[in-house]
Amino acid sequence: MISTKKSSYLNWIASAVNVAAILFIIIGGISHGKTSNLTPFLPYGAKGIFQSAAVVYFGYTGFDQIATLGEETKNPPRDIPIGLIGSMSLITVIYCSMAFSLTMMQKYMYIDPNAAFSVAFQSVGMKWAKYVVAFGALKGMTTVLLVGALAQARYATHIARAHLIPPWFALVHPKTGTPIYATLLITISSCLIAFFSGLDVLSTLLSISTLFIFMMMAVALLVRRYYVKGKTERWDLSKLVLFILLIVGSSMGTSAYWGLRPNGWIGYTITVPLWFLGTLGISVFLTKEKKPKFWGVPFVPWLPSLSIATNIFLMGSLGSAAFYRFGICTGVMLIYYVFLGLHATYDMAHQQEKLQAITNEENAPGP
Repeated sequence: MISTKKSSYLNWIASAVNVAAILFIIIGGISHGKTSNLTPFLPYGAKGIFQSAAVVYFGYTGFDQIATLGEETKNPPRDIPIGLIGSMSLITVIYCSMAFSLTMMQKYMYIDPNAAFSVAFQSVGMKWAKYVVAFGALKGMTTVLLVGALAQARYATHIARAHLIPPWFALVHPKTGTPIYATLLITISSCLIAFFSGLDVLSTLLSISTLFIFMMMAVALLVRRYYVKGKTERWDLSKLVLFILLIVGSSMGTSAYWGLRPNGWIGYTITVPLWFLGTLGISVFLTKEKKPKFWGVPFVPWLPSLSIATNIFLMGSLGSAAFYRFGICTGVMLIYYVFLGLHATYDMAHQQEKLQAITNEENAPGP
């Protein structure tokens, strides 16, 4: 709330400490580990990988938050793509390296789910290392919470500008240049949810929500590239909707077949070709209506279509309880939007149109 720049400095300091702890874990773990602990490799098979990947998917939620800082970045078209791709690539390497270090020190069946690295270092005779791990984890949580509060407050600010929530949450302090009310809303709400909820519930709910949002973002990208209101022909719009439905439907079919018959393959001979035909249809039969001015996602429509399929597939790897919770939360938000948010945004849009009309009349040349 004091300053975005000061938050950045604090984040740099905490990140430096966290990186030092991560390097210690990776180097120390691998140097004291045994290759014999890596066997059997993939003890739970492909199904275990996809199920665990779906649960910990929220580990990738911080990257999209970089895009919310566009108004506070000096050169957004250049800096935001570099920050997104660079940080995501680096973190992926770190995640894999830490997993490799952990399994080198201790066999998978002995890994402690509550304090994995601390117990693993104790098992190789480095009992003092648990303090380094604990300190690094504390600083890691500091950076995650800081960046989360920073970005989510910007989300809330944009939502408040549309009057989906009270508009005074969109106010920016004239001295600090930060959305103080939105920051307080997000921070206090997050604290209350974390205090009264279990980690297993939050992790699955957050993961399925993130997967759904990322899937919708890929759909929105296809719509944005291939549809412009008032310019795209009605027939082309119908084809775009048909191809997107084919991509989403075939992806759901692939995910459902995987859940019902993990060792089967016949179903994939139907769903995968349908996904390919839907993507190929967009590529061949539709013309891009928009092209990014500075930087845009490459390999459209193939990359967003693959993103849709991957996110839906991982959603299917989660348990039924996650879908129940997601359905309840989505239902509550839809009720709020239909009975309150929709009318507020409609009124706001018409109010802006009236103000624009008045401004145009005042600026119009006289007779």
